[in-house]
Amino acid sequence: MNIDRFVATLKQAYRKWDAPVVTLVARRGASPFGILVSTILSLRTKDEVTVEATGRILQKADTPEKMVTLSQKTIARLIYPVGFYPTKAKQLKKISRILIDTYNGEVPADIDKLLELPGVGRKTANLVLIEGFGMDAICVDTHVHRISNRIGYVKTNTADKTEFALRKRLPRKHWIYYNEILVAFGQVICRPISPWCSRCPVEEMCPKIGVAKSR
Repeated sequence: MNIDRFVATLKQAYRKWDAPVVTLVARRGASPFGILVSTILSLRTKDEVTVEATGRILQKADTPEKMVTLSQKTIARLIYPVGFYPTKAKQLKKISRILIDTYNGEVPADIDKLLELPGVGRKTANLVLIEGFGMDAICVDTHVHRISNRIGYVKTNTADKTEFALRKRLPRKHWIYYNEILVAFGQVICRPISPWCSRCPVEEMCPKIGVAKSR
């Protein structure tokens, strides 16, 4: 797999696709705190629901200081119907308090510190570093994990293992864009079941590992 050619080809095709939801929120000028909120809301939630819920909650509370003034019930109402909205409301309140008490109201630009926040896993932490701070990081969600294995670039069985495999192999110049373009690619073309290989811009590069049926 010529990864440089693969990424360059997808970057070109990506111009025709919708940006992932958190990237869209970032492009609208959200702060690192807004990016963190949006990323948490996006877990197990459709993009269109995430965008609307992010807009509602950030309109009321775009800083940790404003978030802690809201009741958990109010936060839940504002972010409904995102997946697990009662739990996420509780997490947002807790995270905001920690940011105020420990980081002077700022989101830390450090993966280890981010991972200490309630409900923040490696995917969320890396995405906040990329979209919130423009830092080189590798965010691995279901699309990145699936596609990286499907093209034979890594051979892993979990998203975390894929992240660490990519850290070792993927040229650093691709880190910041890899998630963004592969998420869009995975949503439009390289679907989990029956991918659109006939429409794929990188079809001739792909060994289609694990693909039993395609369109």
